Amino acid sequence: MTTTPDHPAGDAPYDDGPDDGDDAVRRPADAGESSRASRHWWDRNADEYQDEHGAFLGDDRFTWCPEGLDEADAHLLGDPDALKGLDVLEIGAGAAQCSRWLAGRGARPVALDISFRQLQHSRRIDLSRDAPPVAVVQADASVLPFADASFDAACSAYGAVPFAADTAALMREVHRVLRPGGRWVFSVTHPIRWAFPDEPGPEGLTVTSSYFDRTPYVEQDEHGRATYVEHHRTIGDRVRELAGAGFRLLDLVEPQWPDGHEQEWGGWSPLRGRLIPGTAVFVAVRD
Repeated sequence: MTTTPDHPAGDAPYDDGPDDGDDAVRRPADAGESSRASRHWWDRNADEYQDEHGAFLGDDRFTWCPEGLDEADAHLLGDPDALKGLDVLEIGAGAAQCSRWLAGRGARPVALDISFRQLQHSRRIDLSRDAPPVAVVQADASVLPFADASFDAACSAYGAVPFAADTAALMREVHRVLRPGGRWVFSVTHPIRWAFPDEPGPEGLTVTSSYFDRTPYVEQDEHGRATYVEHHRTIGDRVRELAGAGFRLLDLVEPQWPDGHEQEWGGWSPLRGRLIPGTAVFVAVRD
């Protein structure tokens, strides 16, 4: 599972703050600029990210979100017993924790991430375990390097989707590589969070931006070059993208903040989580 840094113009998931010296603005950012920024940002920050959040993510845990919703309980990909023998693509896999959980249920996962350094952490975890390594691929999720109908299912826990400039094209790519009947399940920051400051305390409960403003959030260096980009889509946008790619929406899950969960993660906190949704999980199928 990969995540994103602080987002003053709205709420971004799993926040670690902008790089020192970078300015945060709202401005257009095309596919090439977004892809380059994501690759470099995650290569620079993968070590710190895994050090800070590795204990929560585990080595082989499939958690969808900061609320702690686990696939072991949610079954959004279907019956865990039915995963055995399935080819599953994890998109934006980070250190492939979710793929490792899938492999433990007998699936054949492939973990894809744009960041080479994130995938090096996957290899580090594999070398520390007495189990076969997870297959990993470094690639942009908008141009998947796989043949048509290569996978039985695809998943993404806060990976790739928020960083892609053309998520309609990403949805079409996922549809292309799935076999008929394959599920596509992905989690993102709940779109309503973009209207609020990314703060865990009371200041994060006041609307400061328009939910309908789809201008990308960009962190840029002193030369105006993007070092981090995230794109906002409304709930309706996501549904239309899925339908336009040929998917049928089965469910939209908005995990509630669980009792007893006191860990903050960027703008995710017990205070905010009990009042407004922080995550949206889309469950779709390729008919």
